[in-house]
Amino acid sequence: MKKTEGSPLKFLSIDIGGSHIKATILNDKGELKMNYEKIPTPKPSTPESVVNAIKQLAKSFPGYDRISVGFPGYVKNGVIKTAPNLGTEAWKDFDLSKKLEEELGAPARVVNDADMQGLGLVSGKGLEMVVTLGTGFGTALLVDGQLMPHLEISHHPISKGKDYDEYIGDKALQKEGVQKWNRRMKKVLSVIKTVVNYDTLYIGGGNSDKLKFKLDKDIKIVSNIEGIRGGARLWQSDHRHDLITATPVEEVN
Repeated sequence: MKKTEGSPLKFLSIDIGGSHIKATILNDKGELKMNYEKIPTPKPSTPESVVNAIKQLAKSFPGYDRISVGFPGYVKNGVIKTAPNLGTEAWKDFDLSKKLEEELGAPARVVNDADMQGLGLVSGKGLEMVVTLGTGFGTALLVDGQLMPHLEISHHPISKGKDYDEYIGDKALQKEGVQKWNRRMKKVLSVIKTVVNYDTLYIGGGNSDKLKFKLDKDIKIVSNIEGIRGGARLWQSDHRHDLITATPVEEVN
C-alpha cells in the first residue's frame, strides 16, 4: 500500500479517457505535487487492460493515501454501469473502485469523469455546468460547489435521431470538419443554455480549442489540468454520496 508519512493526505488522481489515461498526485488543496503524466488508453479497453495501464502509469509515482478516478460513463457506488466509449458490455457492473483498492492498496472513489472535472473547476457559486468535448460529450452539474445527480445528457437525442455523442463527438468532428462542427456546437450551446439556465458554463476536453466563434461572457474555456484537481475535492465531506455516486468510505474534512 502506498502511503505518505504524516499529514496532509496525498491523492492519486486519475482521468480515464477514450484516447488517454492521465494521472498525477495532489495534496489536500488540490494542488499538483508533480506534473501529470499520461499514456494511451489500451485497445481493446477492457477492465483488465485499463487497470493494468493505471498500475503501469502510477508505479513510479510518489506515495499517496487515497485514489480518485474520473471514468467516461455512468458510475454508481464505484461500480461501472455504462462505458459508451470503452465498451459497455465489458464494463457493465464492474466494481472499479474495489479492483483499484485491491491492486493499488489505497481507498478508491470512482465517479463520472465530467463530475470529477467539475469538482476541480467550479467557483462554488450558483448553478454551474461543466461540459467536456473529447471522444464524447461529458456533462456535470453543480450547485454552490456540490455535485448534483449525474445525467447522461450525451445520450439524449439532439438532431435527426443523433445523440450528443454522435452529433458533436470526436468522430463527428473528424467526419464533418471544423466548420460544420462549430455550427453544431452553436446549436448545442443554445439548447443547453435554454434547458439548464446555468450561471456559468465551463468547457474543457481536447476539442475545446477548436471552438471558433465568440462565446458568451458566462462561458469559460478550461484545461484538463484544472479538472484533474477535482480528485482531492472528491474526498471532502459531503454526506450526499448518493448524488455523487461514490461509496462513502472515509472522508477528509
